[in-house]
Formats: sequence, C-alpha cells, structure tokens
Amino acid sequence: MEKKKIANLDMKQYGMFLALVAIYLIFAILTGGANTSPANINNLVMQNGYVVILAVGMLLCVLTGNIDLGVGSVVAVTGAAAGIILVDYKMNMWVAILIALLIGLATGVFAGAFIAYLGIPPFVVTLATMLMGRGLTYTLLQAQTKGPLPDNFVFVGAGFLPTMKVGGIDLVSIIVAIIATIAVILSELKSIKTKKKYGFALNPTWQIVLKDAVLLFIIWFFFYKLACWNGLPFVLLLMAILVAIYAFITSQTVAGRQIYALGGNRKAAQLSGINTNKVFFWVYVNMGVLSSIAGIVLAARNASATPKAGDGFEMDAIASCYIGGAAVAGGAGTIVGAVVGAFVMGILNNGMSLYGWTTDIQKIVKGLVLLGAVTVDVISKRKKG
Repeated sequence: MEKKKIANLDMKQYGMFLALVAIYLIFAILTGGANTSPANINNLVMQNGYVVILAVGMLLCVLTGNIDLGVGSVVAVTGAAAGIILVDYKMNMWVAILIALLIGLATGVFAGAFIAYLGIPPFVVTLATMLMGRGLTYTLLQAQTKGPLPDNFVFVGAGFLPTMKVGGIDLVSIIVAIIATIAVILSELKSIKTKKKYGFALNPTWQIVLKDAVLLFIIWFFFYKLACWNGLPFVLLLMAILVAIYAFITSQTVAGRQIYALGGNRKAAQLSGINTNKVFFWVYVNMGVLSSIAGIVLAARNASATPKAGDGFEMDAIASCYIGGAAVAGGAGTIVGAVVGAFVMGILNNGMSLYGWTTDIQKIVKGLVLLGAVTVDVISKRKKG
C-alpha cells in the first residue's frame, strides 16, 4: 500500500492572515473593542480602498524587482483634475472620470517609455514623476482645495450598494457572505481533488479545517458588521472586481507568467523569447491607470480635491506588497498577499489612531513592521540557499 504523502501549511502564505488577525485582536483589547464596531469596519474599507487599489498595481512593479515612487503624486494630480472639471467647469461626472483616467494613462505611458525603451532605472523615472506630479497638482489647484464635489461623484468613494434590511440587518451583505463561504469550501474541495489526482502531498485534515474555519470566521465577522451598518460600500465592490481581475492575470495568463519570469531572471526571460521591454512598459502603464482610479476614489471619499492628497501613498502601497510576502528581489508575490498587506497597514493605522498614538509614533511602528517583514523574507531565502 502506497504511503500517504503529508504536507504542512505554507506559513509564508498564511502567516500574514494570522498576523492580520493578531494585530486586530491586540488593538481590540487596547481600544476596548472600539475597532470592532460596525462603523469602524466600514471606515476600514473606505479608508483603505485606494491603498488596496494601489497595492494591486504596485505588486506588478515589485514582481519585476522594482517600485513606482510616483503613484501618490498621480493620485493627487488626477483627483485635482477631476475636482477642477467638476467644480470650476461644472461638467458631467463621467467626463471628469474619463479625463482623470486619461491623465493616469498618459503618466504611465510617459514613465513606461523611459523605463522600457530608454533604459532609465525605474527608481529615477518614478522619482521624477513623483516630483513633477506633486508640482503640477499645486499648480492646478493653486494650493487651494476644490469642493464640495457633486453627490453622484462622491458616491464612488463614500456610497453604498442597495440594501434589503430586515430587523436592522442588511440581507444583501449576508447573501454575499454565504456566497463567499460556498466559494471557499468549493475551492478547498477542488484543491484536495487536484492534489489527489496528481499525487501531491496533502495537508492533514485538522490543518485544512482550522485554516478554513479561521477564514470563514473572518468573512462572517466582516460582512455581519457591514450588514449592521449601511450595507456594502461601493468601493468594496470596486476593490473586489480589481482584485479578481489581477489575481486572474497574474496566476492564469501568459502576461502574468512573463512578469514573474522577468522578476526571477531578466536575462533568462529574454533568452526564452519574452519581450521584457514590452512587459516593463505595460506594467508601468497599468500602474498609472490604477493610480488614477485611486485618485478618483480618494477625491470622492473626501468630497474634495486637495494639494496634499496622496501624500505618502506610495510608501503604503510598497509596504503592503512586502508585508504581504512579495520578494524584495522580484519574481515572487501574490495579489491576495498584497491586499492582506494593505489591510495590515490599514488596521495598524486605524488601531493606533483609536488608541491615541501620534502620527510620529505610527510612522515608527509601520517602519518597524515593514523592516521586519523584509528581514524575514531575506533570512528565509538565505536558509533555503
């Protein structure tokens, strides 16, 4: 009789989920449960929507072994453009959104061309776009805030999907939780079936049950809290769509595999026939477009466009990728990991603010968390080597 192969859970894959839960529980204790209120869960989603969007795009840059320092400035300048169009020119919301997206696209094309076809290091190019974008934002807004923005535009960042309340509970949120539960169970069963079919090692049953139980608890806690508030924020739907699209691209398409190959070894990727310049180009064009989407969401959330918008967002997006398990040298990382990393940063920000820590202390803590995540990644690779 063939001996059954046993595997253990990939702690790098699930360690961030555990860290997310641990950090949340620590601040739940420190704040006396203030961070568990339905209103605060809703704020977590809305306040971190643009960070998640940026982290999704930033992961592609990180996978190539590089970063984009200009995303915060693109967020600012696209939000400023939308604000000016809506407030000063009284134009249609869709015109403002379209122009903001085109500005993001143009910024991505500009950066991508210098990086991919002129061979200028991404760090230098994106540092330049960061400085130019911030200067352009102040020039457009003349150091003034544009607002308030129209309600239909504000809905993008602060609106809610239709609800169906019964006894104060939104049934739409509960239905989504049920669908998510079924999806998790079916995905697990499919994974087990695939491993058995190809003779791969299986995780012990208790590990699978424990992992899924924790994941389902998080899902139900999250959606129940939203159900007790105003239901599902529109920005949550937007995030879910983008995460699903990019998770599919990175894991199931040729374009996604080419990014991983480029980050793993650029010369080997070129020798295998991959046009690495083209990959670099579309990765940074994509980052520009996603930055403009984040800029639209932020301006809508604030109901105004401000010169300081997006300040430091590039650091949060980069940190989200590394905290979520992306390799410093490139070639390794997942969209889900980047999203989890973004929420780790969000829960840290939220918890420290509720507890009353100053922004100075918050920056120190976030810096230590980032350094710790990268250190663990580097040391683990040395041990494997």
